Amino acid sequence: MDKSWISKPRNDNAYIDGVRNFIKFAMEKSSINGKILCPCRKCYNNSSFVPEVVEEHLVWNGFLLGYNVWVFHGESFVTSSSEIECTSFALGSTSAQESSSRQDGLGGLLQDVFGIMGTNLNNEQVMNETIPNNLEEYNDEAYATGFLGEQNFNERSMQSSPSETIRYKNLVKDCDQELYPGCKTFSKISFILRLFHLKCLNGWSGKSFTMLLQLLKDSFPEGTSLPSSYYEAKKLIKDLGLGYEKIHICPNDCMLYWGETMDQEYCNVCGSSRWTMNKDDDDGSDDLRRKKKPAKILRYFPLIPRLKRIYMSSKVASLMRWHDEGRIKDGILRHPADGLAWKSFDDHYLDFSSDPRSVRLGLASDGFNPFRTMSTTYSTWPVILIPYNLPPWLCMKQSSLILSMVIPGEKGPGNDIDIYLQPLIAELKQLWDGVDTFDASTKQNFIMKGALMWTVNDFPAYANLSGWSTKGRVACPCCGVSTDSRWLKHSKKFCYMGHRRWLEPNHSFRYQQNQFDGTIELRSAPISPSGIDVLRQLEGTSYKYGKGSKSSKKRMREEVASSANQVVDEVGTTNQVRVFEDADEFIGDDHDFHEVGNDSDTLDASTQCVVKNLWKKKSIFFELPYWKYNLLRHNLDVMHIQKNVCDNFIGTFLNMHGRTKDNLNARKDLEDMGIRHDLHPKLQSNNKTYIPHAIYTMSTQDKVNFLTVLKNIKVPDGYASNISRCVNLKERTLSNLKSHDGHILLQDILPLALRASMSKQIITIISELSLFFKSICSKSLDPKALDQLDSSVALTLCHIEKIFPPSFFTIMVHLIIHLASEAKLGGPVHYRWMYPIERYLVRLKSYVRNRAKPEGSIAEGYIAEECLTFCSRYLEGVETIFNRPQRNYDDVDNAEAYMFLSGGRVLGNFESIVLDEISLAQAHRYVLLHCDKITSYRREFLVAQRRANRAIRANQSIEQKWLVEKFPEWFLRQVPKLHENNCSEEIIAMARGPNNITKRFSGFIINGFRFHTKDREKFRKTQNSGVMVEADGQTYYGALTDIFELDYFGKFKVVLFRCDWVDVRSPRGLKQDTNGSTLVNFSKLIHTGQFLKDDPFIFSSQAKQVFYVQDPRNEDWNHVIMTKPRDLYDVGVEMPEEDDETYTQCLLSNVMGVDELNDCTSWVRIDVEETH
Repeated sequence: MDKSWISKPRNDNAYIDGVRNFIKFAMEKSSINGKILCPCRKCYNNSSFVPEVVEEHLVWNGFLLGYNVWVFHGESFVTSSSEIECTSFALGSTSAQESSSRQDGLGGLLQDVFGIMGTNLNNEQVMNETIPNNLEEYNDEAYATGFLGEQNFNERSMQSSPSETIRYKNLVKDCDQELYPGCKTFSKISFILRLFHLKCLNGWSGKSFTMLLQLLKDSFPEGTSLPSSYYEAKKLIKDLGLGYEKIHICPNDCMLYWGETMDQEYCNVCGSSRWTMNKDDDDGSDDLRRKKKPAKILRYFPLIPRLKRIYMSSKVASLMRWHDEGRIKDGILRHPADGLAWKSFDDHYLDFSSDPRSVRLGLASDGFNPFRTMSTTYSTWPVILIPYNLPPWLCMKQSSLILSMVIPGEKGPGNDIDIYLQPLIAELKQLWDGVDTFDASTKQNFIMKGALMWTVNDFPAYANLSGWSTKGRVACPCCGVSTDSRWLKHSKKFCYMGHRRWLEPNHSFRYQQNQFDGTIELRSAPISPSGIDVLRQLEGTSYKYGKGSKSSKKRMREEVASSANQVVDEVGTTNQVRVFEDADEFIGDDHDFHEVGNDSDTLDASTQCVVKNLWKKKSIFFELPYWKYNLLRHNLDVMHIQKNVCDNFIGTFLNMHGRTKDNLNARKDLEDMGIRHDLHPKLQSNNKTYIPHAIYTMSTQDKVNFLTVLKNIKVPDGYASNISRCVNLKERTLSNLKSHDGHILLQDILPLALRASMSKQIITIISELSLFFKSICSKSLDPKALDQLDSSVALTLCHIEKIFPPSFFTIMVHLIIHLASEAKLGGPVHYRWMYPIERYLVRLKSYVRNRAKPEGSIAEGYIAEECLTFCSRYLEGVETIFNRPQRNYDDVDNAEAYMFLSGGRVLGNFESIVLDEISLAQAHRYVLLHCDKITSYRREFLVAQRRANRAIRANQSIEQKWLVEKFPEWFLRQVPKLHENNCSEEIIAMARGPNNITKRFSGFIINGFRFHTKDREKFRKTQNSGVMVEADGQTYYGALTDIFELDYFGKFKVVLFRCDWVDVRSPRGLKQDTNGSTLVNFSKLIHTGQFLKDDPFIFSSQAKQVFYVQDPRNEDWNHVIMTKPRDLYDVGVEMPEEDDETYTQCLLSNVMGVDELNDCTSWVRIDVEETH
């Protein structure tokens, strides 16, 4: 573009025409609400006007000298060399050669960081007028609160503050400075960014970074601009990042010294000092003020600047609209936006939902020990925000999570967490009103709004955030006051049953009082309280924050009973409400709690009294104007529920001390309830108590059989941890299971491992529960299937109630009943469980370098990594967290050289072999019979065969036989004809056949699956040889024996898997058991692969991975378990012909008919040795 007019007189026609062309260009490229920045010599791109005003300014004031690359009017930083030579503004502008060689993306990075800031930085006169004389002093003030100075960020619009001008000039200067004299590859700042990126990516310590800088400085030529320490390097890049605030807190968590109380010295509640003083300090010492240290510090990371940064980034801004523009809306739940809670919020707040850029957030919090040793009880609580606008492959990634605050230890905040959340709530209120933000994807400003959808946390934190007590008689927050619980006098705890309430009104289980708790169940399922219901219940509730004034001693039982009776007496009735203990725990007795709470809309006075005392506090989230209308405010964590349920089963089955739910006290509770008389403890003549064995009791040999299966099991690489390490065959125990171990055991392994140790009834129940969790944890959910799950799991829990003792039913077991309904509200579970949060906590723990100040280490480590995460989006030609390959990546440089998409990543070395004639013929034949490019030649061959065999009435079977036996030779004879017809080289090469010298591999990765041959995995702890392929409506199961790469003489290559295939057409090779599990028998194969007619090969791209678990009752049979590649997301298709297994699995039906389990009249197992 000709810009010579800029230097012409302002009354010259060429100048005026140039101004008009410039305005036309700027309106097309950078218009914001019909306005553009004015680049006249008085506005310096700091003010925005309509085109007519800009034209007037440019004619009267002149065009800004030196502004030759119109970066703030839509022109790229990297332009022609002639333009770069004539401007001093372009990055790395020393010469055209330097600019062209430094393609590091820093131009786009700075433009996104500082938005549409003016270009007056290249005008020395303006810079001198703008920058204060005492530059160092100004910088100290600008960075007093962190890297960016958040107080000024929110007010920034078109005009830049002096501090930003300084920071921007410094960055441009560093970008323009050579790393060392003559360096053409890196500038000073680009090299430091690369080093910091490597530090964060690989977890280097600050000391190691300093040592590396010193080594590099000694190695580089004299005159290098490299800093000498980690501290100096960090100061160079801090202007690219966002900072955090330090807010002082009362040591007893009573209040924050924030806002109006910022300057106070003592707590308003408990009177504690804000400071921690050294013991040797004098009151009259001059150094007293200098030595003051705050007793407690909250490190808060402002949210609004971080959300603005997302929209200012051209790399991410458009993805924040994916939930509206990129999501397939076919009724299947694949994202929280598909859930009823999201849709209800949209319907209720049309102004908010009308702009898809409105931010939806989730809040997660949990405590963790920041030290690598567990000998201390220190607990730090980070608060993390999840931006749900992003697509599934980014939403829950660590790079997308926003750390909101770090709540200091050494004890957790408990119910006082609301004190710490005040700054966040204030910002959320501001977001609800809207904040002016620049959207880099549309090049326009908009009013960004945001809302908090729900919280994600484990069950104890659920109580801290919601205010509902999740322990005691009414521990279920979903059932509320209608929680069905019973105090077990001997077990000294509450149990939570009553799942018959979720059955149909006329279901037979409701009247089987002898099979359950001795009562007939006529009640309906409780309705979860809405936000408005909760507010009504909270009326009059008060809570005194802080730990200083609270007694650490628990009240005696008599005191609690007295206070409880007093409350009831004040209401005037005592016949409906039993003695209870405050909001934390009700006093237990030998009666149930059916009286408290009912399903009617109106509560009587006594019940209102009870409800009032069940809430510890009114959650601070209710200060948000929309919170009471959210359908799903707090999520039940499926991760911890699965883990606890799995532990209950395993501890009870193995009768592990301290973990079993069936012991003498549990049997005494049965005796008190007057049910299951066969299981009551019996006092024998020798004064020993005999405990009859229940149907779920394992003998010693049963335990050994069960644990042996777990000890010997092999799963695919990355599928699960090595569960065998948790097995102790000598002690017959299973311990140290992680949360994901419980996930895998309950969903896949447990029903199979129990087959030789448990009765059909128990296996059926475990299989039903396993299928439920597998379905609820799918990445795609069908709402209709969720309705079926809701009713099916209620029946499953009733089956469990009939068999297991009441002490088995902890609150975690009961919460299963609510998971399907929550999935309908919130969408797929993996957006709302704690797995990604727990993994993120491990990352935060890795930041701790200074054990004396763990929270400070976390904060500094986070803002450094946050800055580098943002910058890494702009780094070119370097591995980042966004483009670094996954463990099972299968990208191939020359993928086009492989036919049938069979190229992948080879594991280990390859071996060049001469393939035997039979195997070569089998492999080549498979290629010929499955290549669409030669379909016409196969038809021609069949026509010729029919003519030659007129006496035979050819059917599909005969034609297939002709193709197998004769087509390769016939096609080979067509080579001359193919040459004459000028056929493609690929078809001619295919007709000639492959080279008999082939490559042989033992490991191969394709489509996200890691495959090993049977020989390779023989001495490994993993199993990666299981193969499944679908063809002609039939599913085939096999084991991988060899991997070959056929070379068709340089024209193309094909990778083939050779497998042993189970005879799936015979019941001797394939069957399904009564619980729906598929079993295969590898002693019954379709063929051995030794004959020419055998077909042992498939393309590598056809293979899906399964693994096999040996059946403990019959060693010849193996259970098939399907796997899916990691990071595979179902985003749907516009016209789905058939959906994948992710939500078809949800069509759960009881694998055993209800009638088969209805008549469970015997709870005793008599074939187990006696125990006392």
